[in-house]
Amino acid sequence: MFGKLSWSDIPLQEPIIAVTLAAILVGGVAVLGALTYFGKWKVLWTDWLTTVDHKRIGIMYVAVAIVMLLRGFADALMMRAQLAMAGPGSEGFLPPHHYDQIFTAHGVIMIFFAATPFVVGLMNIIVPLQIGARDMAYPFLNAFSFWTFAVGVVLVMLSLGVGEFAQTGWVAYPPLSELEFSPGVGVDYYIWALQASGLGTLLTGVNLFVTILRMRAPGMTMMKMPIFTWTVFVTSIIIIASFPILTVALAALALDRYLDFHFYTNSLGGNPTMYVNLVWAWGHPEVYILVLPAFGIFSEVTATFARKKLFGYKSMVGATLAIGVLSFLVWLHHFFTMGSGANVNAFFGIMTMIIAIPTGVKIFTWLFTLYGGRVEFTPPILWTLAFLVTFTIGGMTGVLLAIPGADFPLHNSLFLVAHFHNTIIAGGLFGYFAGMYYWFPKAFGFKLNERLGKYSFWCWVIGFYLAFMPLYMLGFMGMTRRLNHHDNPLWTPYLHVAFVGALFVLAGIGFLVLQIIVSIRDRMDNLDVTGDPWDARTLEWATTSPPPFYNFAVVPHVDEIDAFHEAKKRGLSNGPIRYEPIHMPRSTGVPFIMNVFILLLCFALIWHIWWLAATSAIATIVTLIVRSYDNDTDYYVSAEEVARIENAGLTGLEHKAA
Repeated sequence: MFGKLSWSDIPLQEPIIAVTLAAILVGGVAVLGALTYFGKWKVLWTDWLTTVDHKRIGIMYVAVAIVMLLRGFADALMMRAQLAMAGPGSEGFLPPHHYDQIFTAHGVIMIFFAATPFVVGLMNIIVPLQIGARDMAYPFLNAFSFWTFAVGVVLVMLSLGVGEFAQTGWVAYPPLSELEFSPGVGVDYYIWALQASGLGTLLTGVNLFVTILRMRAPGMTMMKMPIFTWTVFVTSIIIIASFPILTVALAALALDRYLDFHFYTNSLGGNPTMYVNLVWAWGHPEVYILVLPAFGIFSEVTATFARKKLFGYKSMVGATLAIGVLSFLVWLHHFFTMGSGANVNAFFGIMTMIIAIPTGVKIFTWLFTLYGGRVEFTPPILWTLAFLVTFTIGGMTGVLLAIPGADFPLHNSLFLVAHFHNTIIAGGLFGYFAGMYYWFPKAFGFKLNERLGKYSFWCWVIGFYLAFMPLYMLGFMGMTRRLNHHDNPLWTPYLHVAFVGALFVLAGIGFLVLQIIVSIRDRMDNLDVTGDPWDARTLEWATTSPPPFYNFAVVPHVDEIDAFHEAKKRGLSNGPIRYEPIHMPRSTGVPFIMNVFILLLCFALIWHIWWLAATSAIATIVTLIVRSYDNDTDYYVSAEEVARIENAGLTGLEHKAA
């Protein structure tokens, strides 16, 4: 009845897992108790679980991303501790079976469940506000996308205590991920978690693409869009083009494991290098899915805090488009050593070097924007400055690895590990933190504590350099990737320094959490933490902070780049406003309910519980059909109601209580 699932699949005999499960259980009970004690179940359902408001969905994306960032960093801290301890004469504290799961989970979580939702959340919150839209083009689909992504999150977290996770590395190359070498459920958790989250990301890309194309404010031509919106537009195109490739690659792997199709079985006519090509044809564009929106954030931040217009708007747009095209022409540099031939390697090496040119254009654009400006050293600009230095180092090491001859001795070393952390953390995560600080007042109506934000920043930056610069040296010294112990005493001091760096990053995360708690406390104590805190330029600042549920009572007309900033300089009109009825979508619990069934379907497929899989699939389809007959999916806010909300200065849900 329960397929392969039994009590023995709950690994309570492993102390680390047992303690973690106990902590999760206690935390879960505490949260449920708090919701019951404060009577917040109805609010949770009506305002969050059933919402189709792009702002609330974006906030949930970012919240989940921060939680998963903590989980992914916990894995990283354990790996750094293991390698610092497991030198000559010591095996460390993690058995190989457990270390390999942590190693895989760290990469999967940080890419799919921390970085991706963080940037998707920021895009969800800001893009409709920047283009003068009242919501996304498809609000129902937006909610469905989030909850489909959440299914992947639950599956990854569930693998911690029920069964196991993959032990293959985060890209799960065959034949290691084939049934013969990974007979457990770890790879199945990997497949279905990524399929669910990948579907959510793909649908979000479609939604953003249509929203930007069709829902811009009157007068906002493509060349009047903010740079952040431009980077999201190109990112959405990359998502639409690349994520189906990952879906196909994982579907073929699932068919290999479930039905013996042998797409990737070399001895039976398959080809494992086909999987590698498919994964990296998705995987390298994915890098730019993560960093392009961060580039847009840096553009907004530098212009705001230098108190200048962005230098070279057209060149920035051109560089963004060039990166979008070139991102699909460089995937093979991930496997120069697989015997593709000198001509193929040369082509992809040249393409990899060429893609550094538009990235360099962006670097100089930000530098010229800062030059001569009255720079205000707030947390967003500090993260931007750290990015400029750190990402440049990562770019230089990337150009070195783009040379096939240099890549041969370095591709399987810690040099490469240092390089991609240099680019993804500096190019992505630093940008997300800058965006979180920059737009936090817009989303919540109050500022984050700047002093604690600066403490967090310095701990992160110091920790980053201590953690990853030694890895470049270890790579030159010959230390390979994917080790869980070593026998070379010359490596030990560098690994100790890297572990100290991880502790500094831990302190940075601690200050980040403390900063959020202190900021909320100050807000509740009515301290002066409210208001738009800086001379922001783009259209999202033309509405209240936080915005009302309809974003704009009157959709603004855009005549130029930085239209809001220019209107402020001329003096905003204080004349009478003519309010009109506003068409808005209703909240619905259907996306949440459908994805409960999808979660059960994925869990059943992992454990071969076929009756549950069939029942869940049917329930998902029936729920969608029932939804299709619901004609009451939207409503109009009357002009009188809009005027009342605006005149009372109400935002968010406050209008319901008034």
